[in-house]
Amino acid sequence: MHTELPALLGVGLILLGIFYLGFLSMKIKFPSVILYILFGILLADHLNDNEILHIASEIGIVLLFFLLGMEFSISRLGGIAKRAWPSGLLDVVLSFGISMMIAVGFGMDLFSAFIVGGVAYATSSSITAKLLDDNSRMANSETEFILAILIFEDLVAPVVVAILIGMGSGGSFAANDLLFLLAKITGLALLAIFLGKVVFKKFDHLWEKIEDEDFKTALLVGFSVAYGGLALFLGLSEVLGAFLAGMMLAEIRYLHRVEQTVVPLRDLMLPTFFIYFGTTIELGNGIPMPFLLGSLLVWSMVSKVLLGTIGGRWYGLSKKVSLRAGLSLCARGEFSVVIAATAIGTVKVMAGIYIVVAAFIGMLLFEQAPKITNKVYGKSKPKKKDLKVPGT
Repeated sequence: MHTELPALLGVGLILLGIFYLGFLSMKIKFPSVILYILFGILLADHLNDNEILHIASEIGIVLLFFLLGMEFSISRLGGIAKRAWPSGLLDVVLSFGISMMIAVGFGMDLFSAFIVGGVAYATSSSITAKLLDDNSRMANSETEFILAILIFEDLVAPVVVAILIGMGSGGSFAANDLLFLLAKITGLALLAIFLGKVVFKKFDHLWEKIEDEDFKTALLVGFSVAYGGLALFLGLSEVLGAFLAGMMLAEIRYLHRVEQTVVPLRDLMLPTFFIYFGTTIELGNGIPMPFLLGSLLVWSMVSKVLLGTIGGRWYGLSKKVSLRAGLSLCARGEFSVVIAATAIGTVKVMAGIYIVVAAFIGMLLFEQAPKITNKVYGKSKPKKKDLKVPGT
């Protein structure tokens, strides 16, 4: 007897689950992202390698970073890059380098330690961006610094993944391979700059002639997904491609009204990313290497707080805002999953547990960051002026 559920029924049940968990998170004041991840873990046996869920999750994460990219013009992004690179290098040393040294100190071989350093390195771009939006902190003074760090990590993380894949395949990762990867990242960015400055900056007249808003929405969604897909085709991150797509289209004037028509689609699709993320985590039996796991979790949080307090000051933020930024960068997520997938055995199981716990602790620190900074530095006096999203 055929008992397999129809795909349409499965999609409907997932959407109903998203509604219930979103409603529950509001009632119990608990981060919805964690509930979505746990939902994915519970349904992992039924949803593992589910192609529909995977595609929906890809669209959700692409739209999130596409809309973020639209907040930054090309000239604005260039200015941020000049200011962020010292903090970005500090992030590599603290979160990647020292985490790798901790793993070596616990007796790991260099390859496994490299994996551990990679897993502990990158802040979850999707979780952090979602929390910034949910907590109405997009207009805060630290948001530009946080996004700059996320962009820097999104450039470094594909390099780490490529090196791991090269090392794990039994061959060596030659200098030529690294140069080729950097060339692809540079080429994708230069293409975005060319299209933004030459093509889309002159798109205003055609844009005004299109009266049907649905066609405009199709253009926005189609271009963001296509450029994210191009990044994947080149072996890079779709998150990076989507951000660059948004940055390109930011050159079009009078885009804000149509931009808002994409927001409901993003809000519908984005929870599926966290559910799919949960289905990829293999918890295994028991907790392997508990002392190493505990040490990594503690250092992971400390390293990002140090990044905020030191790097934020280099970026020009106040002490209070720098601390708030550091506390907001602690969640690990999608890149950690990609890097953990290159591991085997107990290292992979430990990495899965680390990701879940680090995402949970990171989100709690994000939620409590304003309260913690107020206790340390005192409450700021409200200013009598309207705050705007950086770059607008």
